[in-house]
Amino acid sequence: MTDGAATGLLAREGIDSEVEALALKLIGILAESGERVLLDLAVDDIRCLVIRSDRAGPMTLLSPREREIARMVACGHPNKTIASVLEISTWTVASHLRRIFTKLEVSSRAAMVNRLAPGEPE
Repeated sequence: MTDGAATGLLAREGIDSEVEALALKLIGILAESGERVLLDLAVDDIRCLVIRSDRAGPMTLLSPREREIARMVACGHPNKTIASVLEISTWTVASHLRRIFTKLEVSSRAAMVNRLAPGEPE
């Protein structure tokens, strides 16, 4: 995220100028850092971890909804369960899976999970 984009995002959320200045300073420090873990923060028992990646993985090819569906497939959930949890139809799940398969150049659920596995060479 560039400083301009960060400024716009913070302004839209109604963050005061001191917090905005600190956030922009943090963004600058993290951008210059050579560390892989940029931010490790726990908020209300939820851990937020921002990690720098040297290269874009196959997950970046997918939309947020496609990522969600791919994760659920990787956990072994069938289309019917995914549809129920996400409150969409099984046809919509199947459509997302077809797009995921095309983007990842695979033809099965197992191949998709293998392609998205961490450490998989590209």
